[in-house]
Amino acid sequence: MKRFFSLTLLLAATASSLAAQAAPAGRGGRGAQAPDPRTMGGGECRANIWNCKDTPNPIPAANTVWIEEMTWMDVRDALAAGKTTAIIATGGVEPNGPWLVTGKHNYVNQSNCEAIARKLGNALCAPLVKFTPEGGIEPPTSHMRSPGTISMRETTYRAILTDIVHSLKMHGFKQVFLIGDSGGNQAGQRFVADSLNAAWGGSTLVAHIQEYYTYNAVGDFMEEKGVRPSCSEGLHDDAIITLNMFNTDPKSVRYDERVKARKAMINGFDLTDRKKTAELAKQVVDFRVNYTIEAMNKAIANKGTLPAPQRGGGRAGQAPGGGAAAAAPAPTPNPASQACSYTVLPKAP
Repeated sequence: MKRFFSLTLLLAATASSLAAQAAPAGRGGRGAQAPDPRTMGGGECRANIWNCKDTPNPIPAANTVWIEEMTWMDVRDALAAGKTTAIIATGGVEPNGPWLVTGKHNYVNQSNCEAIARKLGNALCAPLVKFTPEGGIEPPTSHMRSPGTISMRETTYRAILTDIVHSLKMHGFKQVFLIGDSGGNQAGQRFVADSLNAAWGGSTLVAHIQEYYTYNAVGDFMEEKGVRPSCSEGLHDDAIITLNMFNTDPKSVRYDERVKARKAMINGFDLTDRKKTAELAKQVVDFRVNYTIEAMNKAIANKGTLPAPQRGGGRAGQAPGGGAAAAAPAPTPNPASQACSYTVLPKAP
């Protein structure tokens, strides 16, 4: 109640001050006033106190980490409270076989960015960058050969990322991390992060977090949990990304329809048990969150993007001690490379 009366008195005093300042301009623009430095919120401070930068938020802030779900006052107050880290997640719209929707990477980022921001405690998520380079537009190449794909020129992609990062910097964010869930997103993110980080001299840290896209790491981890492919369907799809999408929205992997049609399987891994699938999906997200935050902390210590890893981990031709490598044993056939022979799952007994 005390806070309510204090806010009421403040607003009344501010309104009185604004009314005194808002004398109408004469004809021909005579008497026009200079821009009010207090103006924020989409209108003029002189016209309405809700447009003044120091006006208290009249309602509690929303429980969200997404900037687009917040009012400008929510964002202002979050920054003042120390939430000065921003995460920009890039996805894509592309073909992913018969089960996964074209916005696959965007559904993945929806779960992961929110979980990362909440675990960090000092971060907000910028709106998802849903359009990325997917191949030549005309003539169509790569994913652009499939209907539904939306591509973007690399120059456009980099320009958009640059403007988003620059906007966040101007509002007071001190750390901006770029994470991308698709291979074609990585080079542009690294270029933008490194360019801006160098240009700004550390006043705002900008880093590309390449480790976010390390699917082999989460794949190895989930194999220990029983997520093991036994064959390959040859699709732009796998169990890990299906589980990550399921965590956001089971509809995005056509879960119910697949269960009904006895096709809730990918690369030999059965997804039919909904409870088990949900548990595994959460483990995928948790691993990727922790792995990404660890990389973010390393980038902070490095004062920028970490060096790009060498292909194959940099160990080709060397033994652990740095000498010549011993003769490699004959490779063990990988069951995941063998084509799947099933068409539908067997009926439950």
